[in-house]
Amino acid sequence: MQESGLLHIVVGLGKSGMSVVRFLARQGIAFAVADTRSNPPELATLERDYPQVEVRCGELDADWLACAQVLYVSPGLCIKTPAIAYAAAKGVQISGDIDLLARHAKAPIVAITGSNAKSTVTTLVGEMAAAAGKKVAVGGNLGTPALDLLADDVALYVLELSSFQLETTTHLNALVATCLNISEDHMDRYDGQLSLYIQAKQRIFQGANTAVVNLDDMQAYAPTQPIKHLLTFGTQAPADNSFGLAKDAQGALHLAFGQRLLMPVSALKIKGLHNYSNALAALALGRAAGLPMTPMLQALSDFKGLDHRCQWVAEKQGVTYINDSKATNVGAALAAIEGLGADCAGKLILIAGGDGKGADFTELAQPIKTYCRAVVFLGRDAQQIAAVLDDSVEQIWALNMQQAVTACAETAQVGDIVLLSPACSSLDMFKRFEQRGEFFVQAVEGLAL
Repeated sequence: MQESGLLHIVVGLGKSGMSVVRFLARQGIAFAVADTRSNPPELATLERDYPQVEVRCGELDADWLACAQVLYVSPGLCIKTPAIAYAAAKGVQISGDIDLLARHAKAPIVAITGSNAKSTVTTLVGEMAAAAGKKVAVGGNLGTPALDLLADDVALYVLELSSFQLETTTHLNALVATCLNISEDHMDRYDGQLSLYIQAKQRIFQGANTAVVNLDDMQAYAPTQPIKHLLTFGTQAPADNSFGLAKDAQGALHLAFGQRLLMPVSALKIKGLHNYSNALAALALGRAAGLPMTPMLQALSDFKGLDHRCQWVAEKQGVTYINDSKATNVGAALAAIEGLGADCAGKLILIAGGDGKGADFTELAQPIKTYCRAVVFLGRDAQQIAAVLDDSVEQIWALNMQQAVTACAETAQVGDIVLLSPACSSLDMFKRFEQRGEFFVQAVEGLAL
């Protein structure tokens, strides 16, 4: 690539696209930039720092793209976009930021994807590596763009990867890779076909040395080529060389590896069966990456969870309020409802709804019936969720987050949990899921005692 005088084009000028720009500039590679938007987010930065670079904004020029040697397509743009597909058909290489990182990283990669929990597990593995004294770089779809992590002194890369990023990744060759779970998400991108979404996720296993497999969700593991080593985890009692949950002689539940009890789940600050599974996944990934057990367990006991991901907000009048705004799909909401519902002394009051992204909400019906006292609906596609429920659970409608939280407080009883876990994207009403969570927290803090 560095020896070629042919044109490289960065398609998409958001955060990841700008990281590709910086990387190509450092490498001395001639490149141009294209974006479908008239004023992309990083345009001012590009014009300030790289005024000599050609930029074309607006409708993509298929013939121009077809003249390139490589297109570095940002995750937000589907590679089936007609102009990009036309260039690919003409023999142009389609790549992305993760491929570039994999080709240039001098340290091994822990690669993590899944419909849900990948941010939590990625963060946990990063903290485990740091606790073990390693110089670790954590990012990708989470936090810092992958290419901005490149450094000679990094000992381990821990990357959260989305299906969008994996679409343009062909040479990952991770030391250890996992797809944590699969549930319907981004069906608007994948033409309503779950199989296409799964295919994109499975690309994470290309060239991997070890695959970490969730025994509770085997559809998440279907690699297109053999993997040298497997390490498994699940929420049942573990077999040898597997992570799972087991009880001690007194009946207390523990994280376990084979016959070895590692730590009681009561010592974890993150609660619910789904979070116990996340802890087991992180331990399996860390073990495959060569991390010692003692610092991994210390990192687990210290971990308080991530903002907007089953985040404890407050307890008021005997009712606990949990912010799970990051639950932007059905699978994430299911994990929270079932994980917290099983541990709840009372019932859940669920806030759900938003931009449904073409999802099927049928799977929510039984867990809601089992664990919820009421559902407070909010957002554009809330009616689609309501349509799959029967009248065994009270249904309440709200126009904004303040109304929703007030309705929850009026409905909840002592021992209940009010859970914001929308099963939908936030973009119909909010700028992002973080803002939705912030509005929830503000509304809870404003409740009269």
